[in-house]
Amino acid sequence: MRAIGIILAGGNSKRMRELSNKRAISAMPMAGNYRSIDFALSSMSNSHIQSVAVFTQYNSRSLNEHLSSSKWWDFGRKQGGLYVFTPTITAESNDWYRGTADALYQNLTFLKNSHEPYVVIAAGDGIYKLDFNKVLEYHIEKKADITVVCKDMDPSVDVTRFGLVRTNDDGRIIEFEEKPMVATSNTISCGIYVIRRRQLIELIERCAAEDRYDFVRDILVRYKNLKRIYAYKMDTYWANIASVEAYYNTNMDFLKPEVRNYFFRQYPDIYSKVDDLPPAKYNPGAIVKNSLVSSGCIINGTVENSVLFKKAYVGNNCIIKNSIILNDVYIGDNTVIENCVVESRDTIRANTTYIGEPNHIKIVVEKNDRYTL
Repeated sequence: MRAIGIILAGGNSKRMRELSNKRAISAMPMAGNYRSIDFALSSMSNSHIQSVAVFTQYNSRSLNEHLSSSKWWDFGRKQGGLYVFTPTITAESNDWYRGTADALYQNLTFLKNSHEPYVVIAAGDGIYKLDFNKVLEYHIEKKADITVVCKDMDPSVDVTRFGLVRTNDDGRIIEFEEKPMVATSNTISCGIYVIRRRQLIELIERCAAEDRYDFVRDILVRYKNLKRIYAYKMDTYWANIASVEAYYNTNMDFLKPEVRNYFFRQYPDIYSKVDDLPPAKYNPGAIVKNSLVSSGCIINGTVENSVLFKKAYVGNNCIIKNSIILNDVYIGDNTVIENCVVESRDTIRANTTYIGEPNHIKIVVEKNDRYTL
């Protein structure tokens, strides 16, 4: 594909509460075996984008560890490669990334040294599969300056945490509001953009000269009447996990057979870093219903409508319902957990009860020493 890829993975969201205290949102575990950034990386790999840059900043250790080898997504260094850029002190700049446009400006050398004519920019917290070749074809056909991937959301969804767009009959965006107080449309921006590389360099340099730092507010919103900005409508599954409720609901979606089939059985595939772990073990007395249980887990109790990530241990007589158990969690005997997200590497003492509400998910953070139980 005649494009380079850029994944913006440096942001933090206070709506994630304690879950983002030790990792970037793009490194959040998803669907048992994945991280949220895997979906953007896999879509770029499947679209034959060979050179991809990931901009990391906030709590990036876990994310950098996950991206330590490009082989999992097949980004060969001979053809292009996977590059991870963090804020760097230089003669011109000693700032953190102050926004998405500033992150692009601080890494402008990567854009200038590339040869591909187009750039695909994506957020690292979207859960989807997308063929960027089709977006690029649409972009060229419409003679667009910028193409924004959009989706029509269900009327029941609160869309005020997204950018909202309105288009004319030709698909050109005539109105773009970033996180409005009141929703005037149910068409949202998915945070995925296609733009010509030279034009992006020009716009980013102009932003920097005017002390503007945000790609959406200072480019898309400001230039919507000056540039030809078009909306490419996506009609397949898409979710954003930038809040606890959205993260919980997206993981729960993977308990639906049609969502699992779409992501895991239908071509193209989703790729991730692979750990060498034994298969899940179900001991006598274990009862598991409608759940995703990852490799390395040991189950002794009851698990219903839940997602268990790698190396989770569930003790005797435990009841886990409608919950997400992250990596390497030890749950002691006779524990009840409902409507919760249990943070990774937690040790839950025996005879403990945590019950959240379906519309207010409880986050459990317990750092007990598991070897003294």
